[in-house]
Amino acid sequence: MAVRIRMKKMGRRHRPFYRICIMDARTPRDGREIEVVGTYDPMVRDEDARVKFNLERVSYWLSVGAQPTEKVAILLKKYGPNGTRLKQNQEALARLAEQRARRAARSKIAAAALARASRKPEATSGEETDSES
Repeated sequence: MAVRIRMKKMGRRHRPFYRICIMDARTPRDGREIEVVGTYDPMVRDEDARVKFNLERVSYWLSVGAQPTEKVAILLKKYGPNGTRLKQNQEALARLAEQRARRAARSKIAAAALARASRKPEATSGEETDSES
């Protein structure tokens, strides 16, 4: 069985996202994978943060003879186990995770403020008598 390391397209129209998978060479592009070893998101602004690999599994599959496609071979050369930009990739992924955590915290704060603003303050009995007079 010929095994390939290739990308499986996910996402929606105008918002591509790819899983980097180990697949039998005969399966269709979006067919059944043997294992998912990484992701590629071309919409991320920081080029070094676009790729995320499970380096141990990629090394294993390359050692047992899995052949990467052209695009995956380029990504492996840059961000793979012995990649030329591996350090930059790890730093960019850490920055991206930090930004996402900050964004999530801000949205929680905004949601809490919105919930507080939507609650109507309860009137006390003294206020009701003043307004009736």
